[in-house]
Amino acid sequence: MDQPLDHHGELVVVTGMTGAGRSTAAKELEDLGYYVVDNMPPSLLRDVVRLVDESRGTEQPIAVVVDVRSGSFFQSLQANLAQGATGRHATLVFLEASDDVLVRRQEAARRPHPLQGAGRLLDGLQRERDVLADLRSDADLVIDTTSLNVHQLTERIAEAFGSPDATRLKVTVTSFGFKYGIPVDADFVADMRFLPNPFWVPELRDHTGKDADVAAYVLEQPGAGEFLEGYVPVLTGVADGYLREGKRFMTVAIGCTGGKHRSVAMTEQVVRRLADAGYDVRATHRDLGRE
Repeated sequence: MDQPLDHHGELVVVTGMTGAGRSTAAKELEDLGYYVVDNMPPSLLRDVVRLVDESRGTEQPIAVVVDVRSGSFFQSLQANLAQGATGRHATLVFLEASDDVLVRRQEAARRPHPLQGAGRLLDGLQRERDVLADLRSDADLVIDTTSLNVHQLTERIAEAFGSPDATRLKVTVTSFGFKYGIPVDADFVADMRFLPNPFWVPELRDHTGKDADVAAYVLEQPGAGEFLEGYVPVLTGVADGYLREGKRFMTVAIGCTGGKHRSVAMTEQVVRRLADAGYDVRATHRDLGRE
């Protein structure tokens, strides 16, 4: 079971791909009461925290936005976060999106990519991914904004940082269809294609895993109960370990072929069991209705 962490005011570091929504995230954090510093060189992180502590007190939450223009300063950021040099509990948020979506957003904004140089926009994106690769792997929370609009991204930020119990571990369990790709922000991926597909049962085909008849069909299949009995304890053990290490977000992806039947039913079951165990958990269904 997760326990509150002992820490000073929040420190949220927002980074990620150009066009993935850093400005939207920063605006929402500001609305939530954070002192926001945009495009800050990471080498100044400790100085900013010290000045805010002196002027506003240690309980004032701070958010800093770091983008690829900071270049080599990223090494300094990783060092500061790893050493806890600021004296605050830091949460690193990485905003991600697919290349085609990032290209459309950049073209709509009529802005060149900061690393594009004389090449194509896609060349700049690839360079940026290379520069940010280590930070992405270290992120506490990865948000894939590919299919999110501004309001949905705002809601995700508010859910993560707007509640009084923001120090609790937050678990998201999402269903998906393998034919649409694995969620890029998943910490764990489970494959439900070992279970018979309700799609081939005529009376169940048009229903979804949220319907009682489909859920009952999926759960009564050999191996379904064994999966839940074995997998949920793994998740709870990892969740407790994440919290001990200061990581407060966990994303579990459960997939089937199309993301309509098996993955949806099993996602609902995993969420129910985690909620019964006392975890702050929510279900999302990425591809439900997509067909």
